[in-house]
Amino acid sequence: MVAAAELVQGRKNAAGRCAIDLVGRDPLRREVEHGALMAGQYVILRVFQNGWLPGDVHQAALRNVDEFAVAFLTDVIASYVQPFAATSIDETWRAQLNELEATVWWSESEPHLGQYAAKQLLTPVEAVTTVIEALALLIRLPQLELIRPLPGTARPRAATHHAVDEKVLSRVRGLLAKAESTSFPEEAEALSAKAQELMTKYALDRVLIDADTSVPDLPGARRIWLDTPYVDAKALLVDVVSTANRCRAIFASAWGFMTVVGDESDLDAVELLTTSLLVQATRAMIATGNQRARTADSRSRSYRKSFLIAYATRIGERLAEANTTTIAESPDSARLLPVLASHQLKVDEAFDTLFPQARNRSISIANANGWDAGRAAADRAHLQARRAVGK
Repeated sequence: MVAAAELVQGRKNAAGRCAIDLVGRDPLRREVEHGALMAGQYVILRVFQNGWLPGDVHQAALRNVDEFAVAFLTDVIASYVQPFAATSIDETWRAQLNELEATVWWSESEPHLGQYAAKQLLTPVEAVTTVIEALALLIRLPQLELIRPLPGTARPRAATHHAVDEKVLSRVRGLLAKAESTSFPEEAEALSAKAQELMTKYALDRVLIDADTSVPDLPGARRIWLDTPYVDAKALLVDVVSTANRCRAIFASAWGFMTVVGDESDLDAVELLTTSLLVQATRAMIATGNQRARTADSRSRSYRKSFLIAYATRIGERLAEANTTTIAESPDSARLLPVLASHQLKVDEAFDTLFPQARNRSISIANANGWDAGRAAADRAHLQARRAVGK
């Protein structure tokens, strides 16, 4: 733990030096093996109590340590969760654990570290160095908002009409998959628009149903991690899609993720659409630099960042226009407006409770050509609702 703390303080050789002191050229000693997993369990408990989820720890590890430390942390997570009954583990936790394949694969009759080192083909010094680097990352992780219940405290959700309609999600996923696979930008953008239309129609029907019940769907929260480069520009795209889907979002720029607050089905819509739009926006950005009349400017960082900012801004405008049209064309449009206002109030209250110190921040445009190209690419999306779901 001392070496991990030194590593956090910037002493880059602390992990290797400590590993040599602990192991040298000898095999792993039992006290070292037992101490490794115990230290991991001790620190991961604090990390989870500070609001991090298994998927968040994994994403932070992918960005900050090597694949050996990622694998060790996955084992630490699996060992932490093992004692809890499945019924007491939140569904988001279960989904993330399954995605990480976080299971106790090792024999518990022997210490974990030796089996881990053999599986990863690491020497004793390399294995201990990896443990120290993994612990250093955990120590660095700041406190976050607790957005899902900890293992042992979750309660099974009652089946209600608030459950996300899997048929709608399946259709949306199909449209977005086609949008990502086509080589024609106009077709991709039209498919994305249709996906947003489906989710909007579904959401509007749902809020009307909620208004007639005494058990409203309470807002939840989800984190969306963004890949470099141009993370702040990509965060803007997540933000505008969140707004269009009746959610609120906040950007943790130091770590590169967005926290989105809203109803579970709206959060599904945000996650599905932003994941696809980020792929499509990046492809459109690169395509502008691959044209015959390309210039060095169209391949510069300032151009590409400005392109993505403009793309996100224009997509936000068009999604807002599409929502206005969809509401106006609804047979219950007069009733929808106050219901949506009440819905938004609940989301705002949940957001303000989680993030009482949230502040707006601006993002600068450094390349006019990139801005113009980004808006032009977004304009081709034709994000207008054209027909109702099922018609």
